[in-house]
Amino acid sequence: MAATPASKSSSSDPRRRNPMQRRNFLQGMTALGAAAGLPLGARAASKAAYDPSAKFELRVSEVPFRKNSAGRQLMARIYQPQGAGPFATLLDLHGGAWQRKDRKAEEPMDRAIAASGVLVVAIDMTISGEAPYPACIQDASYGVRWLKAHAREWKGDSSTLGIYGSSSGGHVAELIAMRPNDARYNALPLEGDTTVAYVATRSPISDPYARWQQAERKPNPNLVQASKTFFQPWETIHEGNPLEILERKEPVVLRPLLIMQGELDDNVLPEVQAKFAKAYRAAGGDCQYELFAGSEHEWVAEPGPQTTRAHEMVKAFIARQLAA
Repeated sequence: MAATPASKSSSSDPRRRNPMQRRNFLQGMTALGAAAGLPLGARAASKAAYDPSAKFELRVSEVPFRKNSAGRQLMARIYQPQGAGPFATLLDLHGGAWQRKDRKAEEPMDRAIAASGVLVVAIDMTISGEAPYPACIQDASYGVRWLKAHAREWKGDSSTLGIYGSSSGGHVAELIAMRPNDARYNALPLEGDTTVAYVATRSPISDPYARWQQAERKPNPNLVQASKTFFQPWETIHEGNPLEILERKEPVVLRPLLIMQGELDDNVLPEVQAKFAKAYRAAGGDCQYELFAGSEHEWVAEPGPQTTRAHEMVKAFIARQLAA
């Protein structure tokens, strides 16, 4: 006769314990994991917990990231919450029409997110005057793998690593999230994979061809030239176009995506952004598209209610992804 499994008492099943018992159980598991020398991500009790309303002091530091093909030393700026951790981890990809700006471009957003208990790392990327597409996408791909390897040094948990991208950095973020296994994007050698858990963006260039057309109409010669300098040969403006990738029904990975868009943006038009969000959902992706009334392309650069709303929206989005 087969043996009857012994019934589990409430004291042996952690799901049935009261809060005090569960806390003691988790503390015990943490100690066991540390004694066994398990990796941080493998300890059951060391998984990053995130409360978007939390407040942390920050330590800001910088480390060398990689040297690009032009010989420039790219840097990483670390916004580290001061606490026991481990902390959820976010990689920030700066904007600048692919031709300017650096790791400091989104400092107000980075600080706001980090102060709620997220390890935020902002990296420099190759600009178009140094090398055209896909050089900066390669930097970002390398950055994902690099941060996964180093997050523990700053008490980060990279198991649910997300990315944040603004403007052209949003274009880069969408591409590496949708094409994590693209050999061209992953050309810089480093162990690890480029998959991410979620993507948050502000004014992403989700359709660079439409953005170039808008720059021609305005006209905005600087943005016209920025597109021509970055997309070489010119046909890559279609090949590396997130909206057109979806319209071509290419095989892609669709991570949860947040798009924050200024209502008055005449750089990346709201109707183009809405078209991309619709295509993303139609392809099976989860896309939260939010319009910010009275806001232009870079509204988050200045303090104000809509900037605060953007900070809170990103934090809430991260919290939902980590709780999923």
